[in-house]
Amino acid sequence: MNRSIARRLALMFALVALSVFTLVGTGLFLVLRTQLEHHLRESLDDRAQIARIIVYHAVTPEKWRMAREKLTDMTPHDRSTLYSITSSDPSFHYGQPVDGSEVTSWSGGYTRVTPAGGGQDMLTATVSIPANGARPPVQLQVAASYSPNIRTMRVFGSALAALSALGSLAVLLLSYSVTRLGLAPLTRLTRDASAVSPNNRSQRLNTAFLPLELNDLANSFNGALERLDGAYGRLESFNADVAHELRTPVTILIGQTEVALTRNRSVDDLRHTLQSNLEEFERMRAIINDMLFLARADQGERATGLIEVSLAAEVAHTLEFLEIPLEEARVHANLRGDAMARVNRSLFGRACTNLLMNAIQHCAPGAAISVTIVRDEDQVRVVVANPGEPIEPGVLEHLFDRFYRAEVSRTNSRENHGLGLAIVKAIAEMHRGSVSAHSAHGVNSFAFSIGVLRAENSAPSARQNAGASTAEAGAYSSLAKGKSA
Repeated sequence: MNRSIARRLALMFALVALSVFTLVGTGLFLVLRTQLEHHLRESLDDRAQIARIIVYHAVTPEKWRMAREKLTDMTPHDRSTLYSITSSDPSFHYGQPVDGSEVTSWSGGYTRVTPAGGGQDMLTATVSIPANGARPPVQLQVAASYSPNIRTMRVFGSALAALSALGSLAVLLLSYSVTRLGLAPLTRLTRDASAVSPNNRSQRLNTAFLPLELNDLANSFNGALERLDGAYGRLESFNADVAHELRTPVTILIGQTEVALTRNRSVDDLRHTLQSNLEEFERMRAIINDMLFLARADQGERATGLIEVSLAAEVAHTLEFLEIPLEEARVHANLRGDAMARVNRSLFGRACTNLLMNAIQHCAPGAAISVTIVRDEDQVRVVVANPGEPIEPGVLEHLFDRFYRAEVSRTNSRENHGLGLAIVKAIAEMHRGSVSAHSAHGVNSFAFSIGVLRAENSAPSARQNAGASTAEAGAYSSLAKGKSA
């Protein structure tokens, strides 16, 4: 069950207020009880002093009778204060001393007693009065009832509890209203976010009047919308490009098949038609395999089976397999530099092959292609450069996009479906690297980097290496045969 933030905050504020009220009320309750007991002891002292003076001057039986009458007059009707006198002479007795269980006692002769016959606790003080005249020494006890104090504390405690409850309720209601006002910007953000839809991807959250705490959240959300909008746009473009690229071979297949079915064909004609159809099927398979590879790369897949190799040796191995395409294009390649790095040999060779084939296709006969390996702090860059026509900056920034082909290279669209450089970018990112392209002084350079990794992945077994090398050799051999055919 979803809970309202305003209600939750209001409830927490109310609990905090109740806790504060309880602590303050408890403190006030204890202070009041202490002061009432102190006041009761002072009152008891005053009454004991008056009774002591009366008893002290009762030196004859006649004066003793007068003293007893005065003590009786001083005793209130509710018997909240009691006087008692005991002595060795029974004729000098007065009242009944308070007797019962002692609750607590203080210095100065004060004792809190619970009467044996029941009733409210009494505070007692006992005073010894020496003999005077015919009166023997006596013990004067003055007792005051705790009933007024208890009633006062009960009323005060009830009032304090009621006020704390009412105060907490008021804090709850006020904090709920204040919290709703404070969360109004969040409500506005929710309304703006609800307006975002596939048909309104340009909608963004308004951050002009947001508080500081929500501004970063709104900016982050807007950034996420920007990235989603870009990804959605690339997906639409990708789907359109895929449909366009697959439509061409499918159209060719349908056309050639329809022509072959219009009349009886010889075996050689049918073999030629099937051979042409097979080429289109191979093209479609290559597009689909490249799309699946890029899809795995988009999901964050990292290169596995990394082994420490000499990158110069790997590039030389690639150049050996591309010997036939280089001879046909009448260009040659120069290799400079070397570095050790942990790579997936098959993926690294595929990236080098794509960059070299791109350079061969756009290099004039007799020119030289240079391959340079440069070691930076935490990256190793492989740069493939070839002389060629200058490339506009607006084109450079899109060369590694999928299905992107500059207009000057549309003539070989049947051989290049626009995923080669995109695959290079994906392989570089799988090795925690990046790609770049530059065009200056008649030289076009394409580069990808490999991150210098620690030993995160165990080296593959000899069987896996052999399998990867065999697959790599097969791919390169097929490419070379295709170019020489």
